[in-house]
Amino acid sequence: MSNKLLDLTPKLSFLTELELDFSEFNAVAVAILSGEKPQIVKSRFITSLTSYTKLDLNIELTNWPEFTAKAGEIIEVPLSAGNLTRIYLVGVGEQNNEDLRKAAAAIGRRVKSSNTQLLCSISEDKSFITTIATALILSNYQYLLKSEPKDKKPSFTIFGEFEAEVERAEILAKAVWQARDLIHTPSNIKNPEWLAKQATNLVSSAKNSALSIAIKSGRAIKDFGGLVAVGNSSPKPGPRFIEVTYAPKGSAHWPHVVLVGKGITFDTGGVSLKRPYDVMIGMKSDMAGAAAVLTATVALAKTRPKVKVTALLMAAENALSGTAQRPSDVIKHYGGTTVEVINTDAEGRLVLADGLAYADLELDPDYLLDVATLTGAATLGLGRQYAAMYTRNTTLAKKLSEIGERVGEKVWHMPLVDDYSVALASDVADFNHTADKFNFSAGSVTAALFLEKFAGKRSWVHLDIAGTGRSEVDAGENIKGGTGFAVRLLIEWLDTF
Repeated sequence: MSNKLLDLTPKLSFLTELELDFSEFNAVAVAILSGEKPQIVKSRFITSLTSYTKLDLNIELTNWPEFTAKAGEIIEVPLSAGNLTRIYLVGVGEQNNEDLRKAAAAIGRRVKSSNTQLLCSISEDKSFITTIATALILSNYQYLLKSEPKDKKPSFTIFGEFEAEVERAEILAKAVWQARDLIHTPSNIKNPEWLAKQATNLVSSAKNSALSIAIKSGRAIKDFGGLVAVGNSSPKPGPRFIEVTYAPKGSAHWPHVVLVGKGITFDTGGVSLKRPYDVMIGMKSDMAGAAAVLTATVALAKTRPKVKVTALLMAAENALSGTAQRPSDVIKHYGGTTVEVINTDAEGRLVLADGLAYADLELDPDYLLDVATLTGAATLGLGRQYAAMYTRNTTLAKKLSEIGERVGEKVWHMPLVDDYSVALASDVADFNHTADKFNFSAGSVTAALFLEKFAGKRSWVHLDIAGTGRSEVDAGENIKGGTGFAVRLLIEWLDTF
């Protein structure tokens, strides 16, 4: 088995009307509008396609009376017109952002793992093109370590004068793709040291002096009590504190955002071993938060917003060993706060607490945001379509919600119920970390209340992506496994500064 991945990222481009030549493509995708009677909108593109193929697509539609043109529904029309062998009639539903994302993902999946050269014309509205182009690429994501992997991949060309939109899609899709590669890497390959090396490679390959990286381990992180307590369960190589900074010339006078990512490269649950055991299978993705903040920060070298960003990756493995922490241990976090450990499987909040405290005490951020696959409770409450968002900044919450709806990474503003804080009390330390007392049955809320204790008085946001960070099915933009959730949300938000 080779540990080297093939580059299976589809090529993306655009084509203006003056350059239109159907002979360069073997497949074309056109939009079908829903309604009482599905129909093809007349356009110069359709006129040119009809002239080239001598095919009346409206007649083809009549052969499919059950076709309703809902988003992502496809009719495949075979033909022989030179190089062109397929026309995909694609339902675009209400023609809104969400339906066009579904339609584009359906097209992308239809030609996945092939050498199809596809010309796509399912919308001429500039405001939707980045969404469409991004979905085409991400729906083709694969992670393969097979001995004889297939290297076929399609290419996508968007019809229209959309240079800026296609360029934006390439930036977003590449960042998500990179995050997914990190997440899907098996944990016999991936450990905190490996993650630090990957972060170094990403920063180096960006070739931008605005990006820098610092990595700490061993005695250099002795004050990070949560990171050490969790990570010392796997002392070889041990935990890593990875700090990636985007700070262009002049950024000292810009707003400063600190992003903290949970980077548990594998989670057994520690001494509080996970039950049933098969829930561990997906735990190579427990560093999805760290992957998201890393690749989003690196992408800023291309989008170049006027904001300083520091990404803190709290990297550790939560293993079961003789050096693992135990229930009833008391640890001292960065800054001095003591915490009684109740359940070693609630390790994510322990490493995040150090990152948040370090950011508050040392980095003076204007905004502090953490991303983590933190609690199963978030999934129970919101399913896998929305991440749980906690913050007391309602203006920022509204902004992130709006961006999330647009980019397809939805977040739901959840309450920080102060009455539940009593469950964090400990007889021997400042806090206990699981808030199991009183049976409030609000695990995601109490986890957020715990983290808030370390964020000081900063404008803080917590994103619990336990549901959205992993997909249980192979569909749409995602394959089964890590989704790269929050990458697009972060990039688009940071670009608003």
